[in-house]
Amino acid sequence: MRIHPVEVRRWCESLGGVARTAELARVGVDRHSLRAALDAGELRRVREGVYATPDTGAEVITAVLHGGALGCANRLRAEGLWLIGCDDRVHVSMPPTGRRRPHAGCACVSHWTASTTDGGMGSLADALVQLLQCRGAEDFFVALESAMRKRRLSRSGVQRLRARVQAQHRHLVDFARWDADSGLESLLRLRFRRSGLDLAPQVRIPGVGRVDFVLIGLVVIEVDGVPGHADSPLSRHKDLVRDAIASAHGLETLRFDYALVVHEWPLVEAAILAAVDRARRRRARRVVG
Repeated sequence: MRIHPVEVRRWCESLGGVARTAELARVGVDRHSLRAALDAGELRRVREGVYATPDTGAEVITAVLHGGALGCANRLRAEGLWLIGCDDRVHVSMPPTGRRRPHAGCACVSHWTASTTDGGMGSLADALVQLLQCRGAEDFFVALESAMRKRRLSRSGVQRLRARVQAQHRHLVDFARWDADSGLESLLRLRFRRSGLDLAPQVRIPGVGRVDFVLIGLVVIEVDGVPGHADSPLSRHKDLVRDAIASAHGLETLRFDYALVVHEWPLVEAAILAAVDRARRRRARRVVG
C-alpha cells in the first residue's frame, strides 16, 4: 500500500526530522512511497540511506553528513538550555562502531560515546556527558540545572546521568537544584560553594521582593542575563528603589551582568569579597557596640 508523500514526511518528523531507510520501513514506508516523497520535495536525501525533511536544521544535517547525530553543546542549545557559551563548530555524537565521514568544509568535533539517537539528534543525557568531557564542570553544571528547571530530565534520569559521569564529578549532580532561575545564578552558586561562603539563592526581603542571592546574610547579589534590561529607564528606576530599600535594611547590593560574570570573573570576585569584608566589619562593630 502506497503512503502519501505528506504522510511520509510526518513519519520522518516524528523521528526527529532525520530517518534512515530501515526506520521508515519499520513504519510501513516502502521504496515506492519513499521515491514519491523525494520527488514531491517532502523529503531530501542527505546521504545514502538517510533522509531529512526540508526544514531540518543545518547543524543536524552537518552532524548526519559527518556520520553521527547532533551532540554536546549543539544538542543542548537545540533543546533551549542555558549555556555559558558555544563555539561555531558542530559537535557530533558518534556511536562507538560508527565511521567518521568527510564532508565539505568539515570542522566538526567528534564525541565517541555509547550514544543513542532520535533521528539526527543525540540524547540529552549523552550531550550532557559530552559537555562535561569537552568543556568542563562549570559548563556542565549550568546546562544540567537548566535541563532540570525545564523538566527535560526526570529524577530517575538525573540519577542515571549521575551514574555515567566520573566519580569526581558526581558532586555536581548532587548539588544541582530543580529551581535555579538562570545560568548565571547556577554559575555563581557553584563558584561560591568552592569558596566556602554561605550563598542563599532566591531570597525574599521585605519591601524589596525576591533577590537573586544574599551572601552571609548581609550582601545582596543581583545578576542580569537579559540583554537590554539595564537600558530600560523603568527597570533601572525599579532597581534603584529596590537597592535603596535593601540599604535601609543594612544590606549592600552588587549588580553584575553576563559579560562581567563570564568574562571578567576576577573583577567580580574581588568586588564581592570586598563587600563581604565590609559587611563583616560592620557586623563586628555592632556586636562590640
